[in-house]
Amino acid sequence: MRSKILGNVSALFFSFYAINAVSSPPHWHYDEQSTWWAVEDTSQSIPLLYPYAECGVGKRQSPVDLAAAEFNNSKPLNRLAALYDTDTPTFYNNGHSVQVNTSLDYSGGLRIGEESIPLIQFHLHEPSEHVINGQHFPAELHFVHINEDGRIAVLAVAIETGNENPAFQTILDNTPVQEGEQNTNSGVQFNPAALLPQQDHDNLEYFTLAGSLTTPPCSEGVQWYLLSDVITISTAQLEQLKSFYTNNARVAQDLNGRAILSNQ
Repeated sequence: MRSKILGNVSALFFSFYAINAVSSPPHWHYDEQSTWWAVEDTSQSIPLLYPYAECGVGKRQSPVDLAAAEFNNSKPLNRLAALYDTDTPTFYNNGHSVQVNTSLDYSGGLRIGEESIPLIQFHLHEPSEHVINGQHFPAELHFVHINEDGRIAVLAVAIETGNENPAFQTILDNTPVQEGEQNTNSGVQFNPAALLPQQDHDNLEYFTLAGSLTTPPCSEGVQWYLLSDVITISTAQLEQLKSFYTNNARVAQDLNGRAILSNQ
């Protein structure tokens, strides 16, 4: 099932490259995010010339400023459970962020009501992408879950500075410094649940809204689940994270009438 999911992910993100096996998606930078939509793939022709167009024309883009949203806690929502277990993951410097990929036989995932969606990877942004009245948290963690049909659910956790975080240190110590490199032979046993706040992981407290990927191609149809509690890392750990990447956060996007639902 995992290989099928990964195949669907590739199709979802880069289906426009299927006709040319040797082409690859055009490079992008965070300091040019206002014109991501205009990045051209010169190997293609219209309508594939602009593979990241949704970054500019999409109406349900992420992240958002939470203070600008209307909150609604009157609607019954699905119970949310993070059913993560121990894995031997791959630590990956993807060229834009510190990322951890779960193994092919990993069984952990996010249960939304009666449906379970596999955890594929998790990664870090500094500072946070979601903001409150324009104010960032020091960092943000995204757990990315993808179903067989390509549907994506992201569980987001805000990060504050405070007590040192041993699980976070494991990621920092095992991620390659070189862009594009993967550490596949660390042998580290790691449970992603160690990076969750001190909540009942079988019944998480959250806010949710429809959104998009926060990096090109900015595909919409992503359901976001933002946990109400934070985790902490030390100031030294934040500085170590910044030694990989800093300011790798997309600016807040227009809500365009979206409301944020809450189970609290």
